[in-house]
Amino acid sequence: MKKLSVTAVGALAGLSLASSVAFAADNNCGKVSVGKMNWGSAAVITEITNFLMVKGYGCDVKMVPTATVTAITSLAENSEPDVVPELWPNSAPAYEKLAAEGKVIKAADVISDGGNENWWIPDYLAEKHPELTKLEGILKNPKLVGGKFHNCPEGWGCRKVNDSLIQAFGLKEAGVEIFNHGSGETLAAAMASAYENKEPYFGYYWGPTAPLGKYNMVPVDLGPYNAEVHTCNGRGPDECPSVGKSSFPAAPVLTVVTKAFKEKNPEVFELVSNISFTNKELSEILAWKDAKKASAADTAAYWLTNNKDTWIEWVNDDAAEKLNKLIK
Repeated sequence: MKKLSVTAVGALAGLSLASSVAFAADNNCGKVSVGKMNWGSAAVITEITNFLMVKGYGCDVKMVPTATVTAITSLAENSEPDVVPELWPNSAPAYEKLAAEGKVIKAADVISDGGNENWWIPDYLAEKHPELTKLEGILKNPKLVGGKFHNCPEGWGCRKVNDSLIQAFGLKEAGVEIFNHGSGETLAAAMASAYENKEPYFGYYWGPTAPLGKYNMVPVDLGPYNAEVHTCNGRGPDECPSVGKSSFPAAPVLTVVTKAFKEKNPEVFELVSNISFTNKELSEILAWKDAKKASAADTAAYWLTNNKDTWIEWVNDDAAEKLNKLIK
């Protein structure tokens, strides 16, 4: 991305991400509710979606603060919001029922390669000791990764999976100390400190997130994915009768819409269907957001300003003409 001052980004955000009233009159898109999930990547995606719908298609958008379970419940009971970017179906089992009933429709894999969970080591460690990119290599010489595994906090879903994998792979028996972090903040800080000081590191993290956008981490190969084993591991070693070895699956991450929205606004549905990012792209966006301490709106404006070649392909000709007047 090109460098752009925060002041300039803020000015664009004020111009382009504000109220849509003035733009709604010349288009029959009408009122649209868009769910804004309560985490970084989803908030930025929603702001980008809002900008394109408002300024390109004349929609009168209302962004609705929500979360995964809340959004699914609202869709089931009220058929709202009309559009929900970055829905993780693996955290919302009710989605499959609503989709089967035709109440909600998948518009896009908004993260094209899916959500990302892995055990990681830094790139400089992988380059010096390529054998560490496979777990077998770490277990043979844990001192090379600092002799420690950085685990999720208690109460997180990843903690149960990790605890099962730690037992299945025999990390403790191999001499790896398990460091259970007390918060997500300390988990991220441990990675940051190790990377910035070029020290050994081995631990869990997920994406898209700012740390994975900022630091070049290499996934550790845990072997093939086994759905049945992974599901059992997710219960934790105390409840899974037989923990096993399995890598993490890529999680589907969707933008979904209501049936009524698709039928009323086919051109806007096509736009929403085109909005998609890779995991790496979103992590890099979040790294910029974190470094600048920027809002989701300012981050969206920054991305839109610096990635016109990408989003111009998402919109129709009429929208492109309008948007070209706003972003040169």
